Amino acid sequence: MVYRVLSERDAKWQPRKGLEGPFFYANGRVLYYDTKAGEYWDPTTDFYLSNDEMDQINQYLYDMLAKTAA
Repeated sequence: MVYRVLSERDAKWQPRKGLEGPFFYANGRVLYYDTKAGEYWDPTTDFYLSNDEMDQINQYLYDMLAKTAA
């Protein structure tokens, strides 16, 4: 079995009204999903992520899972 120990979550990442999350990603990013906008929002930059940026984050996760499965 393979597992990864995640660091302690900072108390500043709390649920926010009107957003889903927070979602913690393996690359260290914390994102919220805005259901009205249909996009992920990064509270550290106060910008929505493009579909290309989300594809890169998801690809990083897939690559990491593939390495642990091999």
